[in-house]
Amino acid sequence: MALQLEIVSPEKLLLSKAVEMVVIPAAEGEMGVMQSHAPMLLLLRGGVIGIVENGQVTERLFVAGGFAEITPERCTVMADEAIPVGEVSRIVGEQRLNEATAALEAVDKMDVDAINAVMDRIQSARAMVDAAGV
Repeated sequence: MALQLEIVSPEKLLLSKAVEMVVIPAAEGEMGVMQSHAPMLLLLRGGVIGIVENGQVTERLFVAGGFAEITPERCTVMADEAIPVGEVSRIVGEQRLNEATAALEAVDKMDVDAINAVMDRIQSARAMVDAAGV
């Protein structure tokens, strides 16, 4: 029994294949998805998607955020950005973190939506730096 996994970015379809399980960085925390999972829509935070086949993680992709749609037969990840972990740049992650940190200093502290958006950028940049270190 396999789960059909599709990972798409704004540019293209990155991956489409049957897998045993996928671990996604949901906003609420890491979440494992297998065939027959309850249907749901999830907000993704910046982090690493782990693709499990034959009981082993065979592929890892950094995502900067996005959404996932889960059905009993399929998991579709719509990523804002997706990069194989081996291609993630620590330098780019640190630049993004510095820019997001500067944006936090400049944001109107009464604008909760703006603060949340900047905090999401900071979390994603930190996840990218962490992924580069793996």
